[in-house]
Amino acid sequence: MPAEARKGVQFRALVGELGISIALVIEIALFAILSPYFFTAENILNVTLQTSITAIIAAGMTFVILTGGIDLSVGALVAMSGVIATTILKLDYSFGVVFPLALLVGVIVGMFSGSVAGMFITKFHITPFIVTLALMTVWRGAAYMFTDGRPVWGLPDAFSFLGSGRVFSVPVPTIIMVAVFILAYIVLTKTRFGRYVYAVGGNSEAARLAGIETNKILFIVYMISGGLAALSGVLLASRMNSGQPNAGLMYELDVIAAVVVGGGSLYGGKGSIVGTFIGAMLIGVLRNGLNLLNINSYIQMVVLGCVILLAVMLDQWRTRKFS
Repeated sequence: MPAEARKGVQFRALVGELGISIALVIEIALFAILSPYFFTAENILNVTLQTSITAIIAAGMTFVILTGGIDLSVGALVAMSGVIATTILKLDYSFGVVFPLALLVGVIVGMFSGSVAGMFITKFHITPFIVTLALMTVWRGAAYMFTDGRPVWGLPDAFSFLGSGRVFSVPVPTIIMVAVFILAYIVLTKTRFGRYVYAVGGNSEAARLAGIETNKILFIVYMISGGLAALSGVLLASRMNSGQPNAGLMYELDVIAAVVVGGGSLYGGKGSIVGTFIGAMLIGVLRNGLNLLNINSYIQMVVLGCVILLAVMLDQWRTRKFS
């Protein structure tokens, strides 16, 4: 490879590793200058609280995108798990009984959805986009059917602690988010399963010939994605203290954006859980800063769309090969 081309490849790799971090630092500095309320401890904690729901889902989406797949059902799963969990909380039993049951059943719903997606993708060879698009429609409709289109109200007051409580001034969802990302980091970087996820995304056929059970890996990553989406649904229901059948609308776009902005490739095999975390924070800081500046929500949608497009363009540029 010519020296000039080699330098270009090295430069693009450096951008991939450091670019998103630099962008986040610049964004924070910019909003700190533009708004006196931005760079305060309370607002920073508020950013982590606001971002925690989509960030947890993005952690699961990272596994899926690393294999070259996609999961469009996560937003609808947020609603479905939330209404199921809150309905269980209304049962005539003590909170100590219904709360763990609601949390468990809510997460199981997500894992079940992931297993269904994995089955159709691996056994029937239907593309992940179509399978999860269908499941998105199914779960959204099921959430409305389950509640007859009405929110689930009248929940125990103690339930709100999960989504709105604080431990040493740190929001509980923030603590859960950090725990999820630490666990996901360990799984992806320190375990055989994590290496297999990257291998399947890099070259599925080569991974299969190397003895990796590619279908099993795909099945598990969709279960992880569904389970974390469902966990976020319970957290969101707790934060709103109600089960909303319309919860999680458009979450799938924010989640995919966080992974892509964080350096994940939609072609699979490239990305990291740390990058996803930074990507989620970048989007969260962007939303928070624009809100503090009283920017219209419609304009915010345009800005976010431009950020996603820029991230995809950067991914294309970073992975472009030279002869």
